[in-house]
Amino acid sequence: VQLVESGGGTVQPGGSLRLSCVASDFTFSSYPMSWFRQAPGKARESVAAITSDGGRTNYLDSVKGRFTISRDNSKKTVYLQMNNLKPDDTAVYYCYSRGDWGQGTQVTVSI
Repeated sequence: VQLVESGGGTVQPGGSLRLSCVASDFTFSSYPMSWFRQAPGKARESVAAITSDGGRTNYLDSVKGRFTISRDNSKKTVYLQMNNLKPDDTAVYYCYSRGDWGQGTQVTVSI
């Protein structure tokens, strides 16, 4: 499946961004989706995940209460709403499903 992310950018601490990931696969609605991130010099880590029907989600502890994952199966799109961003959130964010990765989108949080 092809995954294409968008929505990254540079924001100040406390700002917000919404990432989007569009999938090419017509079976999108059958599979869970995840967002990962990788900061320079660090391992890639799971940030958020959502079940196929959107009924359950889970989050990395450090983003709970600030990030929200959601999906629109009719648009084959998964979102990551990121609020109250912190410098430690700076990373390349990747969409993931069934062993496939998107190309990543850069998020930079700095003054």
